[in-house]
Amino acid sequence: QFVDRTKGRRDTFFDGPKTVHIAMAKPYCPNLRKIVIQSAKELDIEHHPEGTVVVIQGPRFSTVAESKWYACQGWEVINMTQYPESYLAREQEICYVNISLITDYDVGLEGHPDVGPVTLEEVVKVFNENNEKIKNLLFRAIGKIPGGRQCICSRALKDAIIS
Repeated sequence: QFVDRTKGRRDTFFDGPKTVHIAMAKPYCPNLRKIVIQSAKELDIEHHPEGTVVVIQGPRFSTVAESKWYACQGWEVINMTQYPESYLAREQEICYVNISLITDYDVGLEGHPDVGPVTLEEVVKVFNENNEKIKNLLFRAIGKIPGGRQCICSRALKDAIIS
């Protein structure tokens, strides 16, 4: 799941005259999620199959106050992607799944014994260290995607368009 805290991002292909109310209760393709989770298990990649992401306007890091507020809301991951792309993919009936690469602890955890302030240098270092894992995960998952689609994504526009 995610919570959108962005602004000004174009988030629909339907600016009129038709209106689309796309179902987003479950924003990720359930079939792709299963494939990615199973692939991560097979590759022994540490992962969190569930959680809530807060999508912030970037590129920037959060303030301490923002970080603490996000944590109080129960949002486990801070990210700058997946909105609006998840909505746009669903509007086009494209299967979409999120894979977030965790690179750092947020500034709101600063002061904990093992957590320092986030720096771009540390983010890039951790990102680069995990690139090979992500590549392997993607190749494994892509190889498992079936030819036909039976998921909700393939019929997302059915009953969603108001003329």
